[in-house]
Amino acid sequence: MADYMVRATAANAQIRAFAATTRELVETARQAHNTSPVVTAALGRLLTAGVMMGGMLKGESDLLTLQVRGDGPVRGLTVTANEKGEVKGYPEVAAVILPANEKGKLDVGGAVGKGTLSVIRDLGLKEPYVGQTALVTGEIGDDLTRYFAESEQTPSSVGLGVLMEKNNTVRCAGGFIVQLMPFAEEETIARLEQNLSRIHSVTALLDQGMAPEALLGKVLEGFDLELTGRTDCRFACGCSRERVEKALISIGKKELREMITEGKPIEVNCHFCGKHYAFDVKALKELEKKCSR
Repeated sequence: MADYMVRATAANAQIRAFAATTRELVETARQAHNTSPVVTAALGRLLTAGVMMGGMLKGESDLLTLQVRGDGPVRGLTVTANEKGEVKGYPEVAAVILPANEKGKLDVGGAVGKGTLSVIRDLGLKEPYVGQTALVTGEIGDDLTRYFAESEQTPSSVGLGVLMEKNNTVRCAGGFIVQLMPFAEEETIARLEQNLSRIHSVTALLDQGMAPEALLGKVLEGFDLELTGRTDCRFACGCSRERVEKALISIGKKELREMITEGKPIEVNCHFCGKHYAFDVKALKELEKKCSR
């Protein structure tokens, strides 16, 4: 199943919802960063959330960044997404090995630890909007649920899941975000809470082969669900040799001259996709000529 996200409303627009299947893009991230299973699960959950929250953006040039900083061994995760379904991300530490948690699952909370979750929306204004909350469990879904309640005053439920194969590739990944609008009635709230109480494992539902539409059908059972849009999703990094060259030129002649004097090639690595860009001394000299300072 190709990765995609759906948007929906329910209960006469008292509820808005998003759901996505993201196995391919999470597997792409796993391969790019050579992540261990628990890091794949943590990054995969944040990438999935990024895809859906990117779908909440309005402008074509708007960008969303999710940053997790914790005292666990993974140290941090960063994900960037846009409204086109494009997402990228990386962990601070890719190879973390931990025993399973008390439920026998990958211990994402233990890998992330205690710390903060930041949500940065760059809407093309003078300053980006930044919201931050303390990590509740480090399991990502719970932390985003708290973020929406505290920073955006939007009662929400965020369910995220990543299931690994025995060979450490991604078996399935996806999730949902369901939000109550300010005019939601008590009856709607009570019924939604009842539905959510019956969902014990997003991963189990994904492993049953549930598409995003079916996932929302489960979460919003008994409501008049109306699908309002669909967007294909993919792991996409905008890095290129040309961009790296511009970045090197921007550091100035002095720094480039020091690199050239050392007489050794340099390699620039992209945090987001893991690509390597090599520049020998001859290439550095060409870049130095283009420096204005």
